[in-house]
Amino acid sequence: MEVKIIVEFWRKKFKKSGLSSEIIEIYVRYIITLLKNLVPIIFDFQHLCLLLGRNKRYLASVINSSTNHYREFEIPKKKGGKRLISVPYPALMECQHWISKNILSKVKIHYTAHGFANKKSIITHSKIHIDKNHLLKIDLKDFFSTITINQVITVFNSLGYNHWVSFYLASICCSKGVLPQGAPTSPILSNIVAKTLDRRLIKFAMRFNLHYSRYADDLAFSGEIIPVKFIEYITLIINSCGFKVNEEKTKLFKYKGKRILTGISISDKCIKVPRDYKRNLRMEIHCIRKFGLHNHLIKKQINNQDYLQSIIGKINFWLSVEPENGFAKKALKEFKLLILQKEI
Repeated sequence: MEVKIIVEFWRKKFKKSGLSSEIIEIYVRYIITLLKNLVPIIFDFQHLCLLLGRNKRYLASVINSSTNHYREFEIPKKKGGKRLISVPYPALMECQHWISKNILSKVKIHYTAHGFANKKSIITHSKIHIDKNHLLKIDLKDFFSTITINQVITVFNSLGYNHWVSFYLASICCSKGVLPQGAPTSPILSNIVAKTLDRRLIKFAMRFNLHYSRYADDLAFSGEIIPVKFIEYITLIINSCGFKVNEEKTKLFKYKGKRILTGISISDKCIKVPRDYKRNLRMEIHCIRKFGLHNHLIKKQINNQDYLQSIIGKINFWLSVEPENGFAKKALKEFKLLILQKEI
């Protein structure tokens, strides 16, 4: 009923503007498609400017030279090398949040995607692969930057937006022709683009009675037996979907032992925080208790105003995986009290 009301509203508006009946019907079909997909109606560049609350000059600048609207810096990777992070300036970030909330959130992603997905996490991703005989871990190389602006245009086009509106929206979400790591739209767009990959991989995995899940660029397969040849087939599927395998991080576990998946131990019949993580955190907590926070910071030459918050964050992660751990529960209360005392 609501669709009919909206359509009639625009139909009357178009008639008043003096448009021909043929042009009006083209616009009406366009509107109906967008409404069926539960996304906002956007006719052209000017309309998009109004919806985003930005003037034409600003939005044209974003679309034509997006790099001027990002702050770039590098962070070290855990196993060497550096990762480029591109964070949009506030005005652009606000536009991207609008697109994410009003458009991208309406698009369904594949159920095997656990990263940046509602009610899913590294915990749900890891639980799928507990206590399996064989485990295969595959990492996708340069995940975000592999996804091009043309693929993003296709995403918006598939929702019913015309070519130019799709181009404008994609340009707002991309930098240097690819998805930037650091933009709020990149995670959900990566899941939407990877939907075909997920669909093909789960279908292929099921032929071998295997489980499959993906957390961002981390792919995991598990089951009774994973043949070495299986990796070749999976690589072909990944390449055909436009992604690349980081062969250095590909690991096939055939024997029981230490197994860490997205930072969680799945070596036993239940998920746990890795031993090294616990040991290091216990040591930090022990030193703070023994020497006091001030002396500990001086001794370790720690100059971080958010140090206590980072410790609490680590404890919260521990409890998210092992909610009944007594040591972590006690430490959390203790360090929250320390924060309160520091604020007073």
